[in-house]
Amino acid sequence: MKVILTENVDGLGKIGDMVKVKPGYARNYLVPRSLAVEASTRNLTELEHQKRQMARKLEKLTKEAELLKARIEKVSCVLAHRAGEEGKLFGSVTSMEIGAKLAAAGIEIDRKKIQLDEPIKALGDYRVPVKLPAGVVAEVKVSVISGE
Repeated sequence: MKVILTENVDGLGKIGDMVKVKPGYARNYLVPRSLAVEASTRNLTELEHQKRQMARKLEKLTKEAELLKARIEKVSCVLAHRAGEEGKLFGSVTSMEIGAKLAAAGIEIDRKKIQLDEPIKALGDYRVPVKLPAGVVAEVKVSVISGE
């Protein structure tokens, strides 16, 4: 019996996959738990329609993320921190500070999306990746200078 999976099932497949299973497994386990539906022509056309909708939504999201990426890459964050000799900072630059600078520039980004492996603890120029929707990654230029 052929069924279309509506949820990810370990050892069987992912959402939207059409798989062939034994009729008892489909009737007694997959269908009652809403893990799958029978692969009728109506369900197949509905699945194709949903896939087209998801593709359009992903395309729109990617376009918006690319525009945001262009805006982020134009911005350069300059942060002034007290530093000792040899360029070591008294403290560190965190993703929260970078997020605040981006917000001041008019770009609202969740600080959890700023991929700073560890806080910046030295003077210099850095390129910090920012994760955006649809798998788009932007890089913001961060310059840490001596100040205060």
